Amino acid sequence: MTRVLLEMEVNGDLCDAAARGSDTLLDFLRDGLHLTGTKRGCDQGVCGACTVLVDGHPARACLVLAVDCADRKIETIEGVSATDEAGELQRAFAAEGAVQCGYCTPGVVISLIELKRRQKTITTDDVRTAISGNICRCSGYVKMVEAATAALSGKQADGR
Repeated sequence: MTRVLLEMEVNGDLCDAAARGSDTLLDFLRDGLHLTGTKRGCDQGVCGACTVLVDGHPARACLVLAVDCADRKIETIEGVSATDEAGELQRAFAAEGAVQCGYCTPGVVISLIELKRRQKTITTDDVRTAISGNICRCSGYVKMVEAATAALSGKQADGR
């Protein structure tokens, strides 16, 4: 199959790489650019494990064709992991035991970072809505929501 040279900004770096017309953004990121933090889950856009930011908006990388992302800005968990927002979330998740296997965590963190960038004041309901498209098969979400709400609102999980 014919490959197309794509140019896009990924995690702040301009990259040129080839992709087939049928390659999803998930295939392109994981196989072409070796950015494996974005997880492959259901391949149907349901689980949220492959959530990335495309021009600042959450997108399911398994549903987006790589060729449709030419000249766009893509952020993956590798790109946002060094941000203050990600650090706050990581510390809160660890402190509250909000992560079990961790498979869903990259997609959840991406969704929450987009929420934080979009909205100054964040409530528990905002967090629930932001991660509603991210399936966690290990938890009941309670600790995840508490930790994220605390981290993103600037409070400790115990309400202080």
